[in-house]
Amino acid sequence: MHNRIAEDIKRGGKYIILFDGTCKLCNNVVKFISKNDSGKIFCFIPLESEKASEFLSRYNQKNVNKGSVLLIQNEKIYTKSNAVLNILKCLDGLWPLFYVFIIVPGFIRDPVYDIIAKYRYRWFGAIKGSADYRSC
Repeated sequence: MHNRIAEDIKRGGKYIILFDGTCKLCNNVVKFISKNDSGKIFCFIPLESEKASEFLSRYNQKNVNKGSVLLIQNEKIYTKSNAVLNILKCLDGLWPLFYVFIIVPGFIRDPVYDIIAKYRYRWFGAIKGSADYRSC
C-alpha cells in the first residue's frame, strides 16, 4: 500500500480532499490529516469554493451534501466513510490500521457518518475567520 503511495508521489500525484470549510470539526480534521501526512500527499479544497464546484462537476457529484467529505485519489472519488477510511489508510503511524473497518458494509458505516455530519455544527460549531490548510 505504501509502495503505491510512494509511486503516486514520484509521479507528482496529490490526493485531493474536499471538505466543509466553515465547519470547526472539519477544519480540525484537516489539521489532523496535515499533521499526520509527512509525505504531503493530501491537499484540501473547501466545498464552498469555485474550485470544488469544478471538481464536483467533473466527477458528476452535483448533489453533494455540504456535510460530506470527498477524497479524489487517482481519478477515483470516495465519499463519506469510504473517504475517511481511505484517508486514514494513507496517514503516518497506526492510523492505517483503521482501514480494517472497510469490511463493514457501507450501509452500516455511512449512517454513523451521516449522524456526525448532521450534528457537527451543533456539537462543534463553526470556525471564525479563515481556515488554514494546504491548498491544491
